[in-house]
Amino acid sequence: MKYTFLTAVLFLTLTTWAQVPAPAPKQTKPVLLTGATLHVGNGSVIEKAAVAFDKGKITYAGPASGAPAATGYEVVEVTGQHIYPGLIQPNTQLGLTDISSVRATRDEQEVGVFNPNVRALIAYNTDSDVLPTIRGNGVLLVQATPVGGTISGSSSVMQLDAWNWEDAVIKADDGLHLNWPTIPRPPQPDALPNLSELLTNRERTLRELQQLFTEAAAFSQEATGKQNLKLSALKGLFDGSKRLYIHADGAKEIVEGIRFAKRNGVKKIVLVGGYDSWKITDFLREQNVPVIISGIHALPSRTVDDVDLPYKLPYLLQQAGILFGLQYDGALHGHRNLPFIAGTAVAYGLTKEQALAAVTANTAKILGVDQLTGTIEVGKDANLVVSSGDLLDMRTNEVTLAYIQGRKINLTDKQKTLYQKFKEKYEAQK
Repeated sequence: MKYTFLTAVLFLTLTTWAQVPAPAPKQTKPVLLTGATLHVGNGSVIEKAAVAFDKGKITYAGPASGAPAATGYEVVEVTGQHIYPGLIQPNTQLGLTDISSVRATRDEQEVGVFNPNVRALIAYNTDSDVLPTIRGNGVLLVQATPVGGTISGSSSVMQLDAWNWEDAVIKADDGLHLNWPTIPRPPQPDALPNLSELLTNRERTLRELQQLFTEAAAFSQEATGKQNLKLSALKGLFDGSKRLYIHADGAKEIVEGIRFAKRNGVKKIVLVGGYDSWKITDFLREQNVPVIISGIHALPSRTVDDVDLPYKLPYLLQQAGILFGLQYDGALHGHRNLPFIAGTAVAYGLTKEQALAAVTANTAKILGVDQLTGTIEVGKDANLVVSSGDLLDMRTNEVTLAYIQGRKINLTDKQKTLYQKFKEKYEAQK
């Protein structure tokens, strides 16, 4: 019985793996997409456009009338469709966890409170069933991010079609994630003793955090040769090679966290969450801190807030001149809805191209990969998608082609396979 059970488990496992399409091979022939409307990602739109790419890099993006001669190219006619940059999902556990209720598939969190030495990229699972379902809606890159504790660890920018994490990485260890301690709010009068304990614990955490940064700053000035994984991981914050992502929502916590980082010599800071960021836009602009907005499809956090505040937050930051990107922060399978988060922002004030930039060019700039991707421009990676309709509209979004670094991606996934399987079954019964 034991061997029969093990054989069954192995069969089911192999069957599951088989549902993940094999990664696409490297581009071997120049490709020319022609006839579509090109959305560059920086606000520009070109009708009757053409995009050419070779060896994974874009070689032409502009009007079809100025495109290179078709000789030697694989010409793909996409007249009537739309070409977009591949979307980028920041601050996600995609690739780090598959099934939330199955502990063995979750590798997004390490034990402990201060874990700057934890690296998300080595836990990134390219065989996840979830990844193909996400890229089918145009999301081609993600920022794999650990969670938990006060300092969760380092995130990395990864692409969604690879054999292993080494192939998938676009930018390794782009930044460290700090969950700024929340200020306890006054509870009911009979819970005041608990409030005092919460405040004491918070002060202790802040003291320990300050001590860690003080030691890390001193360590970064010392001669190389000494080994300290935690302090070494923080070193990049002081020379600008890494970003500090401060996760905070309340206005007081945001200001407190940014001032802490500035006081300790952190060069590059990004705010993640930012529910109250619209209240302190002058401060954010003065400190040159961009925002990754989460919780667009959500109810307001406070009863006194405008019921539409989460939907309007991108527009409010756009009007204030704050650089921002959007993230989908619901269940992992829902990350395919990233383009529709941007679409919601269009309904509440942004133009379509501003919303597109919030999930492409802006996010690439915030993550420090804008020299490689985020827009469809000559010299950048050929990360792009073709949709027969508006990519940001749930009613018309239909990705027909996708390329990552010039490689044509197989858009089949487990859900499409099951749909086709049962469609054939029930059609045969008619």
